[in-house]
Amino acid sequence: MLPRAQDATIIQGSESMKIGVFSTFLSPVSTPETMVNFATKSEAAGIDSIWVGEHVVLFDEMEFPYPGSPDGKIPVPAGGGGLMDSVASFGFMAAHTKTVRFGTGICLIGQRNPIYTAKEFATLDYLTGGRMDFGVGIGWCKEEVIACGYTWEDRGARANEFLELTQKLWTEEVVHYSGKHFDVQGAKLDPKPAQKPHIPIIVGGHSKAGFKRAARFGAGWYGFALSPENTEAVLKGLDATLAEAGKSRGPDFELVITPPGRVTEDDARAYADLGVDRLVIQMPNHRPDKLDGMLDHANTLMNVTA
Repeated sequence: MLPRAQDATIIQGSESMKIGVFSTFLSPVSTPETMVNFATKSEAAGIDSIWVGEHVVLFDEMEFPYPGSPDGKIPVPAGGGGLMDSVASFGFMAAHTKTVRFGTGICLIGQRNPIYTAKEFATLDYLTGGRMDFGVGIGWCKEEVIACGYTWEDRGARANEFLELTQKLWTEEVVHYSGKHFDVQGAKLDPKPAQKPHIPIIVGGHSKAGFKRAARFGAGWYGFALSPENTEAVLKGLDATLAEAGKSRGPDFELVITPPGRVTEDDARAYADLGVDRLVIQMPNHRPDKLDGMLDHANTLMNVTA
């Protein structure tokens, strides 16, 4: 049996770095049983949060390569397969757990309807008792954005309106919103999120525009596949942009990082020294014989002290 970490954290002086896990649930490899096993064992091991990515359709040929793999392609099982829907996956895993948090890494708001998305995540937060984190980004796959019925070039501006409208839907009883891309008058959305003022918005994106979006809307910033060295380099731009907005990293703005591969104890200390609040390590295999070993390793990282 896996030992349970007492606090699921790495100490950074008087602060602490929480350990989460990132997983991609792919059909037909991922089954209901493997997903339940993953969620319940992660919670039992003291994992802080479970994060999943999102792609609704995949393409053999893409104009821009996938940034998360060396060959620029999304790794899928031989013979085909696709990612499970994130909202349905969260609801399914939440029904089998009680304390672990869930986060989108990331939700592709550049190709999503804001009304439906606000409703889905408000409902998840309400039903889970406030266990959701809303990680967002504009998306990198041009073909997917277009297939979802949206245009590519204006996805950044549309994402900003998306977040403005979502915040209003989550916090106001009657919503009136007029923008270039969305117009909503007299709308009422319930249930509201359990978390107040609303679900934390964790903004991804390594560009200046992404940093500005994080400073404007975010309760944090999410960096994917970043080594300690790359994290340190990115933080210079992020911190400068936050300062321009009169903000800084701290209790009201957290740093969430997913490393590119296996994390050593020295890596974990390096991330903690950089001020990372949540280290979300990749867990690529759900097989019971592999999962226990990966969670044992996560447990080791939880107990590393700086």
